[in-house]
Amino acid sequence: MGRVAYRETLSLLRRAGAAWLAGIVVFGAISWLVGGANSNAEGSSAAPQAGSAAGAFATLSNLRTFSRWAYPQAPAAVLRLPSPGARVVDHLRFLTGDGQAQVYLALRSYTTGTSTWIKVSVPRRPNGIAGWVPAAALGKMHVTSERLRVNREQLRATLYRDGQPIWRAPVGIGRSSLPTPAGHFYVTEKLTALGGAFYGPYAIGTSAYAPTLSEWPGGGVIGIHGTDEPQLIPGHPSHGCIRLRNSDIARLWRMIDVGTPIEIV
Repeated sequence: MGRVAYRETLSLLRRAGAAWLAGIVVFGAISWLVGGANSNAEGSSAAPQAGSAAGAFATLSNLRTFSRWAYPQAPAAVLRLPSPGARVVDHLRFLTGDGQAQVYLALRSYTTGTSTWIKVSVPRRPNGIAGWVPAAALGKMHVTSERLRVNREQLRATLYRDGQPIWRAPVGIGRSSLPTPAGHFYVTEKLTALGGAFYGPYAIGTSAYAPTLSEWPGGGVIGIHGTDEPQLIPGHPSHGCIRLRNSDIARLWRMIDVGTPIEIV
């Protein structure tokens, strides 16, 4: 092979290698962005994460030791991707089905140029929906270090603060035909005087929905509430809601706040 042919071959190899590397980078950025938009479970690091060349991501909630939530302050569509032309998956709501101020758990942010987007958990059917809204559509970010964990096998709920347990109690959950759903959710509202001893003195609304029933208030929202049948706890007495003895729900109601992440396993 002559020198000219050798130089031409080397040049072609270099250009092919550069094109291959650029393709890998673009593919990785697109895959990360789409995957992040469809996942409701976040990582444990609060540090900004590497995004595409056009912007940067940061984790706002790890759902264990720190989480952020906010009230909406402007109407906005919830989009599948952080882009004005992305598919609409829902719209921000200002009130819950019970007329309380709606809150949104903030999972992740994406900043590009002068635009910032926030990925929020969406309280709607099916469970696990999340999407992106402009940061300007949300109000002040509130931070909580608490997490409520409900173990369906052990029939026990535990409230953690800064990773340490501060409250425990036995629970009643849904029977096998009407199960309490597993997943990551959050507290949407705190209620009193629900209109009957069946629910006990207090109730906590969540972003979880019953897998099968929809005729309950709020379209089948999974609630955490008291009971007039404490002898059934622990057990499987409910249609999907999480029941506590009245003394336990009274204590939890005073300790927990809206926006607190809930993990049901």
